[in-house]
Amino acid sequence: MSKPKKHFGRKDGCLRCDRKRAIVRRYGLHVCRQCFREIAADLGFRKYQ
Repeated sequence: MSKPKKHFGRKDGCLRCDRKRAIVRRYGLHVCRQCFREIAADLGFRKYQ
């Protein structure tokens, strides 16, 4: 039996829905892009075009 691989400073998956792919880690968010789109306005992000 081997030890599980350690991710230095990383979380495994989204903190809201536990998805493993497309994680937004910038600013320490650690949420997937789908969850980020849902909560971005509440966090103060604005969409520019």
